[in-house]
Amino acid sequence: MATLSQQFAGLKCPPLATTRNSKLSNFKNHCPNRKGSVISAAAVAVSNAQTRERMKLKEMFEDAYERCRTSPMEGVAFTIEDFHVALEKYDFNSEVGTKVKGIVYNTDANGALVDITSKSSAFLPLREASIHSIKHVAEAGIVPGLREEFVIVGENPSDDSLILSLRSIQCDLAWERCRQLQAEDVVIKGKVVGANKGGMMVALAEGISGFVPFSQISTKSSAEDLLGKELPLKFVEVDEEQSRLVLSNRKAMADSQAQLGIGSVVIGTVQSLKPYGAFIDVGGINGLLHVSQISHDRVSDIATVLQPGDSLKVMILSHDRERGRVSLSTKKLEPTPGDMIRNPKLVFEKAEEMAQTFRQRIAQAEAMARADMLRFQPESGLTLSSEGILGPLTSDLPAEGLDLSDIPPAED
Repeated sequence: MATLSQQFAGLKCPPLATTRNSKLSNFKNHCPNRKGSVISAAAVAVSNAQTRERMKLKEMFEDAYERCRTSPMEGVAFTIEDFHVALEKYDFNSEVGTKVKGIVYNTDANGALVDITSKSSAFLPLREASIHSIKHVAEAGIVPGLREEFVIVGENPSDDSLILSLRSIQCDLAWERCRQLQAEDVVIKGKVVGANKGGMMVALAEGISGFVPFSQISTKSSAEDLLGKELPLKFVEVDEEQSRLVLSNRKAMADSQAQLGIGSVVIGTVQSLKPYGAFIDVGGINGLLHVSQISHDRVSDIATVLQPGDSLKVMILSHDRERGRVSLSTKKLEPTPGDMIRNPKLVFEKAEEMAQTFRQRIAQAEAMARADMLRFQPESGLTLSSEGILGPLTSDLPAEGLDLSDIPPAED
């Protein structure tokens, strides 16, 4: 009888792994791969859809090509003629001197870039941004978004960009303003900015400079003393083509002096102090306020009452137009003697009222002087009432006056 070990050795069993793999292999043979089949079917469907789309686009392009070839203007309202008219209407003129409208879209220390709807951007240099001297275009109100009218003054050869100017337009307006002021014969102010052997250069509010010959300056001050000061001026010559702008201080002063009537009250500014009085600037005219005319009370030191730069009201006492001398007084404007020393503000407030009282006294004095003169001239047949009204010497005339209807007309 065989042993147990011999019996087991005679048994032959295939390996477990081999048996399992064979079963899986049989399963695959009987069950095809469903996932792969689904993916393949989807790919075929997408490919068919893309093909149909491409065919559809191809047909559209072929149809469009055929229409463009056979009837290109079919359904188009804008004709070739309309296109040429539009080109002529919006044709851009880039000649020097042409005015164009533009929008600023960028600024820097050198100037500003402007969109003027041309083939390239335009540049506004700093020197052309304003008629006044500025360090940045923003000082002239030139900021991104600004819509303005410019004038073409040149072209940059490096990039064919146009160079614009606002200064040129402002200069034209300034000259036009000067011609208008000359026609109206008005007095303007000009600041002395320089001098040469012939006269002085003055800067006007309009932004341009003019020339004042020494012969047309009324003051005796030197050019150095007048530098930086403002002078009243009138236009003598305005010639834009020759860039000649000549002004006169004498003509302006003559008009100002004509308005200085005796007894009138004007506002003046203390210019300088002297031991004998103060010089007051009255509308561009230097008048003298003598120490004796400051107050009814004695003034031993003018500096205790007035200082250079003080503004005060003064009365015109006399005016020598030939010599250009004006005598002033604050003494006549004191409500009570000594107010100019104790309360100068009250003198300023009551100046017109006191001046009116002073003028009434002058009128009464003149009337009395005329009455005294007529008393020594009885042959005149006239007398002067207390109100200063001339009338007949006798008082037996009817109240209703004389009836002149019965008087026969004069014979030829």
